[in-house]
Amino acid sequence: MAHFPSTVTTSNLISLTVFLSHNICASICNRHSDASLSLSASVFTKVTKDSFHPDMTGNSSQLDNATLTLFQNANTSIAISVVYIIVTTINLTGNGLSMWLLLFRTSPKTPSIIFMINLTFTDMALGTALPFQISYQLKGYHWTLGPKMCSFLTLVFYTNMYCSILTMMAIGIDRYLGITKPMFYRQNKQSKSIAVFSCFLMWGLVLCVLYPLMTTDLTYDVPELGITTCFDVLKKSMLPSVSAWAAFLFSMVFVLFLFPFCVTTFCYISVIKNLAKYSKTAQKKRAIRLAFVVLLVFVLCFAPNNILLLAHSVLRLFFNKSLYMAYKLSLCLSCLNSCLDPFIYYFASKDFRQKLRAIVNLQNLSSADSMKMENKESLYSGHLTFEG
Repeated sequence: MAHFPSTVTTSNLISLTVFLSHNICASICNRHSDASLSLSASVFTKVTKDSFHPDMTGNSSQLDNATLTLFQNANTSIAISVVYIIVTTINLTGNGLSMWLLLFRTSPKTPSIIFMINLTFTDMALGTALPFQISYQLKGYHWTLGPKMCSFLTLVFYTNMYCSILTMMAIGIDRYLGITKPMFYRQNKQSKSIAVFSCFLMWGLVLCVLYPLMTTDLTYDVPELGITTCFDVLKKSMLPSVSAWAAFLFSMVFVLFLFPFCVTTFCYISVIKNLAKYSKTAQKKRAIRLAFVVLLVFVLCFAPNNILLLAHSVLRLFFNKSLYMAYKLSLCLSCLNSCLDPFIYYFASKDFRQKLRAIVNLQNLSSADSMKMENKESLYSGHLTFEG
């Protein structure tokens, strides 16, 4: 595996991305006109050297043996399905409770709360889409719900990732302004309107970048196995030109991931530094915990998926190696953010913490009362038996 230098400037990364996109697309477009580009889940799946000029039969091409082997690997399908089942359960439970607290038990609706509602909505959308992905995996990568449903669910899947990234950046900016610019923050009466507008802007930006997914048939027939995949193999005709592919790759890696990550990191480091000077220990600890959870989500959930997008292209183009399996696993990791987001709400909102603690205390009190009643009934029953 190739090793990247420890320090790389943003301009160099941008140049590298555009260069790779140009070479990848050029190497395809100069071959057969109907060639298909095999992608790993969302982009650039494992392809062998011969796959860049495959023997074509209509809408299909000869996939490499490694890709075909993975499609037949039942253990991998089951393992990924188990992860998705766990994520779905935690997602819908945790975010369902969070949505109820944020909508009906938390007030006032500050900009941070508005951003949290937006984040919860995207997470719950993913939770409702994952069962279809589970079914697809258990059927051996065979999609039976048609092209439109494939495109829609794929869009939900990746919209969750990038809307989550942008929303966490917005929460970080809001906390940064609230702590480092408190007077400006409190006097800004339009902050709620700005937050709502920002949410619509995030969705608009993400949908614009992912627009090709909405307009392309993402299903792909694999006659060797008698299956139809959904977004595991992507046609090069999804985008019309080399420049369009370069813009697509650049937008996903840098605009929707790297830039928000840098902004979010700056905001939380600034918040921690500011609180270290003037705040109490408890508040500082909460800020550190929040920063830790947010950065953990970025590093654990989002970074592998987006880094492999670029790394796989480098390895495939220059070293004839593949990261197909790693990319499939990174898709599972990207879903874990929906399980970690409720922890962000807990550390970011005092009102959310109080309401959640009230529910937990109420349940504990109810359990304690039930135990007391059971003990009384047992004692009374024993007393009657003794007397009898």
